[in-house]
Amino acid sequence: MHPTAAERDALFEAFARALFRQDMDALYQVVSPAFIWRYHDGVSAERVLEGREAILKHLAERKAFYSASRFDDVVYHHLPEISFMTFRVSETVRATGEAREQRGIERYTFEGGRIATKDVYRKPISG
Repeated sequence: MHPTAAERDALFEAFARALFRQDMDALYQVVSPAFIWRYHDGVSAERVLEGREAILKHLAERKAFYSASRFDDVVYHHLPEISFMTFRVSETVRATGEAREQRGIERYTFEGGRIATKDVYRKPISG
């Protein structure tokens, strides 16, 4: 049985809080032990993150590269077996001050009442 929409919303809230704090213990309370995060930002090659160390490395790299990152227009779309999140993100490159805007969609699957996969697809918004 898949989590209800309300249960998924609670998972996503805890997931976001854990990522913001870079708290892998809290993160692994809401993701499956075999959690896989695929990330494609529309600029560089796709990355596949498996395990705590890979996730922490990814977060550290993003923090070093961007001085600011803000998500807007976030909407969750729940289907019986998967959920999607659509969003817009504004980021500032730390080294140059360049502002970047992207639209994106994230696809989530579930296993055992937890998040099993997160697939991120983003593309730059044309000026």
